[in-house]
Amino acid sequence: MSRLLLCRRSLVRAFAFLAIAFSPLAALAEVQWPMTVTDAVGREVAIPAPPRAVLLGSGFNLIALSLIHPDPIGLLAGWSGDMKGDNPEIYESFLRKFPALGDVPLIDDGSGPGLSLETILTLKADLAILANWQAAGQRAMEYLESIGVPVIVVDFNNEALKNTPDNMRLLGKVFEREEQAEDFARFYEERLARIRERVAGHPEPGPRVLMEAFPAADRCCWAYGTGGLGEFIAVTGSRNVAEGALPRPGGMMNAEAVMAENPDVYIATSSPGGKYSGFSIGPGVGAEEAETTLAAVVDKPLMASIAAVRDRRVHGIWNFFNAVPLNIVAAEAFASWLRPDLFPDINPAATLSEINRRFAAVPFEGAYWVSLKK
Repeated sequence: MSRLLLCRRSLVRAFAFLAIAFSPLAALAEVQWPMTVTDAVGREVAIPAPPRAVLLGSGFNLIALSLIHPDPIGLLAGWSGDMKGDNPEIYESFLRKFPALGDVPLIDDGSGPGLSLETILTLKADLAILANWQAAGQRAMEYLESIGVPVIVVDFNNEALKNTPDNMRLLGKVFEREEQAEDFARFYEERLARIRERVAGHPEPGPRVLMEAFPAADRCCWAYGTGGLGEFIAVTGSRNVAEGALPRPGGMMNAEAVMAENPDVYIATSSPGGKYSGFSIGPGVGAEEAETTLAAVVDKPLMASIAAVRDRRVHGIWNFFNAVPLNIVAAEAFASWLRPDLFPDINPAATLSEINRRFAAVPFEGAYWVSLKK
């Protein structure tokens, strides 16, 4: 073999090595401990070593971990029972894949806010993850830090469309799964950018929307404001009839106000099995059950009087999209419902299928959104 050929091969190997060494993925893979991160509420948190015994202040954050880690249950020292209590079907799907979940100690009564400090003390955790709504009360955070457990706060609820990708990157860094988290964050950002760019090119206002949480036959109506899932109305360029009339999270809107606003589109949110509402939707729920129970929600005189119901622009969605990074699927559902002229090509079912294929340790199955047939 000639010296020239050997020299060329050596150069090729050298350039290949440099390309790998300085690639973005190589940079992502560089992890040094102890690590300092900035969490969702702007706190700088020092984590001394890779976490191996984690407390989840909200069980719903298991979903976030499961999108970047193949064995999220193996990370847990204890967790809240709120997801198990609110959405037992999704809990059962995790339990089937990871039977060890049944042995993970509960650190609260299932309500989320009521963390048991006595139980926490026995678990020898090395990291706690709290949801943003838990960080508002300092007692649990201060107690955890006083016993040497670092606490990070994640937020998939407040300004979810802005915060979700960075919260996934935060978890990816902490658990040394930066490549997986970056892939999910970019997947999310690309789909959100498509919605924003198309709406920006069509500044004419979209329809007027009423979104009701957990509709019931005996009252009307707890309407979403501009926060939480209400943000998903605004991103499509549509108008929330509660904007300006209710606080950002939302509140009660009486029947007279609903009739006066006469919304073009009605969206109901709920959970599986009718725990909080007769409308059943979400993990483990079949499409027929979701559609039948949604139809019953609007089968009353008040709803029959509004344009949305007369024109059959009636939709329903899983309420707990406001707690998990799957919310990009909700954004696509809203876009296809509210601005079908702008988004004939958006397919939230295909997006959820891709999430299941590329990211999910446990696939997400069920009717998470539904529309009444025209």
